[in-house]
Amino acid sequence: MKEKVVLAYSGGLDTTTIIPWLKEHFDYDVVCCCIDCGQGNELDGLEERAKLSGASKLYIEDLVDDFAENYIVPCVQANATYENKYLLGTSMARPAIAKRLVEIARKEGAVAICHGATGKGNDQIRFELGIKALAPDIKIIAPWRMTDIWTLQSREDEIEYCKQHGIDLPFAADSSYSRDRNLWHISHEGLELENPANEPNYDHLLVLSNTPEKAPDEGEYVTMTFEKGVPTSVNGEKMKVADIIRKLNTLGGKHGIGIVDIVENRVVGMKSRGVYETPGGTILMEAHKQLEELVLDRATMEVKKEMGDKLAQVVYEGKWFTPLCDAIRAFVTSTQEYVTGEVKFKLYKGNIIKAGTTSPYSLYSESLASFTTGDLYDHHDADGFITLFGLPLKVRAMKMAELKKNETK
Repeated sequence: MKEKVVLAYSGGLDTTTIIPWLKEHFDYDVVCCCIDCGQGNELDGLEERAKLSGASKLYIEDLVDDFAENYIVPCVQANATYENKYLLGTSMARPAIAKRLVEIARKEGAVAICHGATGKGNDQIRFELGIKALAPDIKIIAPWRMTDIWTLQSREDEIEYCKQHGIDLPFAADSSYSRDRNLWHISHEGLELENPANEPNYDHLLVLSNTPEKAPDEGEYVTMTFEKGVPTSVNGEKMKVADIIRKLNTLGGKHGIGIVDIVENRVVGMKSRGVYETPGGTILMEAHKQLEELVLDRATMEVKKEMGDKLAQVVYEGKWFTPLCDAIRAFVTSTQEYVTGEVKFKLYKGNIIKAGTTSPYSLYSESLASFTTGDLYDHHDADGFITLFGLPLKVRAMKMAELKKNETK
């Protein structure tokens, strides 16, 4: 029997071309595995395409709920955002995909896992770090880095290679944006975006969203509830996390929420420019922050901000299955014990506008915050506090004045 390889299969031209290539150069039995993280109709017709291309088997694995509950939720709870803008849509999905690829490889007794990520991008790192952490014995094949035997340089080359191997599928030679879509977002790279001086052609580019200019002229109020940092309902309707994100995607897309144009620093050292549509994710992140403002104390919020930034970096770099990631997530989980309550906001032309927050664990005290004197706060106490709090500043100023005086003598 031939040895087996599990191919991370999307159904696109690249991974379809890889099927006959693996058979030609390695004589493998190719088992395709398509991981559904919420990419929608991109999965239509995959089984027939994989079989026509020479695969012996195709798995289509529904990971939407796993992705939402075990990868998205921890990042939302951490408010994890890479370089202040990117909400980790692709980054969060890759460890979930890598884990399932390893599980399928074990089930099939495969000796290798193959992916179609390029040698310039982040995804090669994310896939391979996940695989190495979970299955260090399994070989990894990355065709785009094997330039001695992967000689295809363009879509035209790939289409011709497929035809030479009896695969005549309706792939177009003309290129469009390079996109990655899942439940959380859709990313766009290429074409005019390759030059940061160019404005994005939003009329041609957007898939999930209106631009704010084309959003309705009337705002729309939305209420959400959370229990221990996990979203539980939208507008009074209880839903699982994946359905909440779908609902928020519809609402956010309608009102032009969550369109981000960013030049980011890839792990491999280069800058890249892309546009991300994350309508539901942007709303969910902002709603969660709105509730945390009410229930977390100052010191916890300060450290949590640092840990959220660190988690974003760890996830972006593909280090999900590491002790550091586990430790950060454990800290974040501990901070969510009382992040329970309801948030209300208005969506209007790209904006998320606060409209009220309530929680049984709110640390806000109206009597303390008001200008009237209450039992817990005596204005005179501020005298001693400010004296001690400002003592280092005063001592330094006195010392500098003394030195200056001595210099003039």
